[in-house]
Amino acid sequence: MDTRELLKKVRQIEIKTRGLVNHVFSGEYHSVFKGRGMEFSEVREYQYGDDIRSIDWNVSARFNHPFIKIFEEERELTVMLLVDFSRSGSFGSVSATKNDIAAEICAVLAFSAIKNNDKVGLILFTDRIEKFVPPKKGRAHILRIIRELISFEPTGTGTGIRQALEYFNHVHKKRTIAFLISDFIDDGYDQILRIISRKHDVIAVEVSDPREETLPDSGLIKLRDAETGRERWVDSGDDRLRAAFLHYWHQRRVERRNLFIRSKVDSIPIRIDRPYIKPIVDFFKMRERRL
Repeated sequence: MDTRELLKKVRQIEIKTRGLVNHVFSGEYHSVFKGRGMEFSEVREYQYGDDIRSIDWNVSARFNHPFIKIFEEERELTVMLLVDFSRSGSFGSVSATKNDIAAEICAVLAFSAIKNNDKVGLILFTDRIEKFVPPKKGRAHILRIIRELISFEPTGTGTGIRQALEYFNHVHKKRTIAFLISDFIDDGYDQILRIISRKHDVIAVEVSDPREETLPDSGLIKLRDAETGRERWVDSGDDRLRAAFLHYWHQRRVERRNLFIRSKVDSIPIRIDRPYIKPIVDFFKMRERRL
C-alpha cells in the first residue's frame, strides 16, 4: 500500500467511525466508563455549611483555623487496545477480513475515548509483541493508531495472548480499560487473564468468521493452517467429519465464554458477516444496566 492509498484508507475509516461515534455511541461511552473516583485538588478555609468530615486537621492546626480538602472527579482514563495480528486475522469469507473489521472497531473505541478526553494506546501482538504505541490524546494520535492497524507488517505468524497480557500488565501499573481484540485461536492464557482482570477492566472483543467453523460439502479438499502453514487433505463429504469439525469449534467457543465468566471479563462477540454496531451497542446497554 503506497502512501496515497494508505492516507485514503485512513481517511475513509475516520469518516465512517467518527460518524458512528457521534450519532450512535454518543454518551454511552462516558456513562459506562467512569473515572477512577475523586482526587485531591486543594484546600480552602472552612465555610459555614461545609462537611466537617472534609476538614484537613494538619493544615488547620498549622494555621490555627479550620481548612477543608477539596476533591474533584478524576475523569481521565487510559484505554489500551490489545490487537491480535496473527496470520489467522487475514482470513475473511466476505468483503472484509477479520483484521479489517478489528481496525474499524479500534477506531470506534479510540474516537469514543478521545471525545471524552481519555488517552488511547495500542499493543499489536502475534506470538510476540510487535508494536507498542504509548497512550496519548488527540485526533492526530488516533490517526497514527489507525495507520498502524492497516499498514503494519508483523514478523510473527502465531498467536500469543498470554505474552500480550503479561506485557500489558508490565507496562501499565494503574487501572486501565483494556480491549483485547482477537479471534482467540489460542490456549494457555487462562491464569494471566484472571490475574489481570482483578486489576484492570478487561473487555474481550471476539472477532470471528463463521466460515472458519464449518466445512463445505466439497469432497476432497486441502486445508491450510494460516498460522503454522501446515496442510492436510480431508474428505469434506464425510458427514461425521463435518459434524466433528463443527462440534470442535462450538466447544472452543463455550469454553472461552466460561473462562470469561470465571475471570469476570465482559465480551463482545463480533461476526464479520454482520454489522458490528449492534454488538457494541448491546455491550454499552448491558454495562449501563449493571451500574
